[in-house]
Parts: sequence; structure tokens; C-alpha cells
Amino acid sequence: MSLRLKLLLAAMCTLALPWAGWQFVGQTERLLREGQEQAWLVSTSMFAKALLARSIDLPAGGVLYAQRAREAISVDGYADDWSALRPYLQALGPASDARKLQVALARRDGDLYLLAQVRDATRARFDPADPRSVSGDHVHLVLERGGQSRRYRLVGAAPGSFLAPGEGDAPDLPATLAGAMQEDGSGYRIEVRIAAAQLPERLGIAVVDSAQAHADPVELRTLVAYDEALARRLQAMLPSQARARVVSTDGWVIADAGSLVGSGVDPQPGWLSAWLYRHFIAPAFSGSGQLDGNRPRLDASEIWQALSGVPALSWRAAGDNGATLLAASVPLQIDGSLRGALLLEQANRTLPLLADRAMSGLISATFIALAIAVAILFLFGALLSWRIRRLRNAAEQATRNSGQLHGPLPLVRSRDELGDLARSFGKLLDEVGAYTDYLRTLASKLSHELNTPLAIVKSSLDNLEHQGLPADARPYLVRARDGADRLGTIVRAMSEASRVERAIAAAEAEDFDLRALVAGCAEGYRALAAPRDLRLNLPAAPLPMHGAPELIAQALDKLFDNACSFTPAEGWIALSLEALGDDAARIRLANSGPLLPQAMQERLFDSLVSVRERRAPRVGLAPHLGLGLYVVRLVAQLHQGRAAAANLADGSGVEFQMTLSAMPRRRLSEGSSDA
Repeated sequence: MSLRLKLLLAAMCTLALPWAGWQFVGQTERLLREGQEQAWLVSTSMFAKALLARSIDLPAGGVLYAQRAREAISVDGYADDWSALRPYLQALGPASDARKLQVALARRDGDLYLLAQVRDATRARFDPADPRSVSGDHVHLVLERGGQSRRYRLVGAAPGSFLAPGEGDAPDLPATLAGAMQEDGSGYRIEVRIAAAQLPERLGIAVVDSAQAHADPVELRTLVAYDEALARRLQAMLPSQARARVVSTDGWVIADAGSLVGSGVDPQPGWLSAWLYRHFIAPAFSGSGQLDGNRPRLDASEIWQALSGVPALSWRAAGDNGATLLAASVPLQIDGSLRGALLLEQANRTLPLLADRAMSGLISATFIALAIAVAILFLFGALLSWRIRRLRNAAEQATRNSGQLHGPLPLVRSRDELGDLARSFGKLLDEVGAYTDYLRTLASKLSHELNTPLAIVKSSLDNLEHQGLPADARPYLVRARDGADRLGTIVRAMSEASRVERAIAAAEAEDFDLRALVAGCAEGYRALAAPRDLRLNLPAAPLPMHGAPELIAQALDKLFDNACSFTPAEGWIALSLEALGDDAARIRLANSGPLLPQAMQERLFDSLVSVRERRAPRVGLAPHLGLGLYVVRLVAQLHQGRAAAANLADGSGVEFQMTLSAMPRRRLSEGSSDA
């Protein structure tokens, strides 16, 4: 992982600050909501008391609710025109079989319509005027008004219309009810219409089944419908952007007033802020969706909690504009009796707007702080990376140059940790340079020190040869003389290496064609390379160079000799030259054969280093001191270049490179020969 990426990750830690701000905004929003909940609950309780003070009449106990019919109803028994009202069918009868009788009531133009669905597969039905209809299958309807009641048997001997006469003395109630019946495999349906002038106050319905020994009892319930007068009272008391609903003990809406939609001039939070507020700041909205819309009956937890005598509060979302709805439900009690509940709702955009402003400021501050932190860390990382790269490049250059630098080591005067590291590197490079100098002069020192003892050994062997020695001692004398000769060869080689170093240091530069030099050397190598395949790749144009051609040719000889030593007879040797521009060129010499050890690729050009030591020595050959590639390195450094070695990418062999640049031109005043 790069340093800049690490610093970027460190900069990301500053996101802990906006997270803490986010938590603070959320906590503040929750405290504001709790305060608003308490205030709204008090307002709802006061609203309920003001409403009860106006002497409203709410029925106690169970009721039968007459819905408002939006379309005309045809009394034909098919119930097709009850599709919008059938979801709110009321189940009557014993709890053990709640689906046996389901009733729906509707008001249209003042008239009352009744739909009764009965689940009964038996077929014992008679005309209502037939005395046998008392024990047959029918719906028993009881209407009550002004303390007087009438009973009706709603049934038909066959599907279609029927007339059900009333039983009982109640002049304000209809004497006969006209209805219609239709049946199917699971039961039958009955529709009845009651005129507006003869509407009952209470109503009871039960099913009489001929297959049962006892008929279900009739429970009279108060007939309730939507109260327009009560809705006008509510409207006069409501604040803006609020909605009030009064529900009965069964959850039926008796009155509804107000609207949660504003005037359209209120400020609206942005869509992003609304989304963030909804999903991150206040996601725990548990309000019931049953409170939305204009339902005739509310089956919501807030309503049932209030009908149990306990006030309820809830929040829910209102569309996608970020507004929220606060709903409070309180019980309505008259003379200690629970008569219903009041639901008061208000659209709230204050909290989302406050959260929007807080989040906008938080997001802006976060982005600014994060941008500043990232910029500072990136600048710091770039500066730190640049300083580290300078120190690394200097260390690599010193490593390639045997611990020698072309200038002062960077950062040695810095007072920080990198300065300490640079000074430690400087001490290390001084030690490496001193050791390298010692190794570089070791050959000349050894050759000088070994010459005298070697001469003594040789003279002693010469004198010993003229002495009378036993025949069995002669082989040992021969071996000793052979070892002395080999030792003399080594001493002469080391002396020659010292002379080569001095010659390279004192070499004079001249202008020559490097292409012609490499081509001439290659022609001389062909005979020596046989039977190996020598491949030559030279540029088409001459390549002028200012340098020491004899030394370059000598370096090429060393490289070629090294390549021949490791290339098998059926292998190949490739010599190429390429121009690099600005009086620079690169010579490549590749050969097939064994690969270089990874650890030796950087040390091959050091003095007294050779990989031939790893191979089995060949009898009769002089030992290899590893000075050839060292000479190549000295020649490359003389020409302001470098020497390198690496394995070929395809693994077929190795490649040696020698990069050369023009040597500095000496002025006439600098050379004694030109004076």
C-alpha cells in the first residue's frame, strides 16, 4: 500500500467528526419531536374537552354504521353496486360463526339501503306473507324509532323481488319493506331500501336458519351515519394544516374536518435532505398507514389504544416531500362512559426543515474540513514521498557505484527522522566505500606482497632441482613448480588489473564512430564464437562518440569472452547497438545458457567477484579472478554510463548491457600536450 493511500485512509478518519455531528443532529431532532409530541397531546386533549363542552351526541356501545354511497344503488339482490362499500361489511350474530351474517348499510339522497349476505346452503324459504316463513330460512329485521318497533321477515320464495310486511304498531316506520333476494351455492343476498322519512333510530338483524333448533337473538344497535353538523363544528375549531376525526367505539368515522395539505407557499426541504431525514435521522416512524386517505372505518393501533382509554401518539411520513404527520388520539367520555375517540393530526415541516438546515451546514462543513485535511495530507505525503525518493535514489546510486556518491547525500542536515536516517545511510556508505576501496586495491597490494616470497620459492625449487633427489620425490617437485607457476600467473593477472585501472583513469578521449568499432569487433569474434551462432544488430547510420575506443573494445572483449565461456556449442550470442540520443548509446550482448543467480546480478561487476567459482574447476586452466566484468564497469563509468546484467525474460539466457555517453571534452589549457 502506497504512502499516499495510507494518508488518504488516515484522512478518512476525520469522518468520525461528521458522524458525531450526525448523531447530535439526530438526538436534537428526537428531543424536539418529544417536546412537540407532549404539546400536541395536550392540544388534542384540550380540543376534545372543547368538543364535548358543545354537547355532542355520541352513541354508547355497538353501532351499525351507514356509509355514504357515491353511486346510485339498485335494489336487485346482486350487490354489484356495493363494490366500494363491501370491504366494510359488518359481521353480526354469534362469535362462533361471524361470517354467517354480514351486513352493509349505506345512505344515498337521504334513503337507507341495507345489504345482508347470509351463508346458508339449505333451501327452506317461503314468501314473507306465508305463515310457514316463520320457521323457514329468512333474515329477521327489527326497526325501532321513538320507542316503538316493527319486525320484518326478509326472504323470498324464489330469487327476485319480494314484499315483507311489518309486524308491530309503529306508525313512523314503514308498514311494508320492498326488497330483492338472489342466491348461489353458498347462501343468499338480500337488498332492502328504507325511505328517508321513515328512517329508524335503532336497528337489529339476525338470521333464522331452519336447520337450527334455536334462532339467533336480535341485538338492537344504534344507527349511525356521517354527521355533517359535527364536521362543521370541528372545522370551526381546527388550526391550519390539521385534520380531526371523530370515531365511534367500533372505529367508524362519524365526522371528519380539516386538511393536511398546506397552502403551497411553505418552504420545502430538498429531496436529498428529505431522503436523508427519512432514512437516517428519523427512520423509526411507526404510525399506521390506515390513517391515510378517507376511510369510513379506521382499523389502526392508535384508534384502538384510545378506545381502550389510553391516549396514543404516532409519527408517519407524508409523501416524498419530507413532511411528517403527527397524530394524537384521545378517548371521548360522556358521563364516565366511553363514547368514541378523537383523532387529531397535523402536518409538520418544521422538524425536516430544521434538520435540513443542520444537515446542510454539517455536510458543507464536513466537505470543507475533509477537503482541507485531504489536501494537507496529500501535500505532506507528496513532500514526504519526494524526500524519501531522493534518499532512495541516492542510496541506489551509491550502491551501484560501490558506495561512491556524485554529491552530498540529501537530507543529512534535516533535523527530523528522515535526517537521522540519511545520516545513518551516510555512515553506512562511508563504510561501504572504504571497504570497496580496500577490495579495489587488494589485487595490487597482494601482487606486490607476493612477488618476493614467490621469487624465494621459485629459486629454492630451482636449487632443489639440481640436488640429487630420490626418484619418488621428483613428482612432488614437479607439482610444487607447477603450483608456483600458477601462483605467478595469478600475481601477474592482479598486477595487470592494477595497470588497467590506472590506464583507464588516464585514458584520453577522441572522436570516433562507435558503430564501426562494434562492427569491427564483431567480425573478429565470428571465428572465435564458432560453432556458436553470432547475431549482429547495428543501426544503419554511423554513431559518433567522443571517448576511448581502445577501452570500449577491451570491454567488449571481456563481455564476449564471458559470453563464450557460458554459451554451449549449439547456442547463440547476440550483439546489438542502439542510439539513445544526446551522444549516448547502449551496447547489448546476450547469450543462451545458464541463468544468473538472483543475488549475483548486482555484484557481477564488482572486483574479485565471479560466478565461475560455482562451476567445477577445469584442470590445466588458470583460475578466474573475476576482474573482466570489473573492467567493463570501469569503462562504462569512465564514459558516464553504467553496466548491468539480467536474465532474459523468456529464460533462455542472460543479457549484459553497457550504457555509454560522451566523455567531457578537455580544453586546450587543461592538457599539457596541447600547451
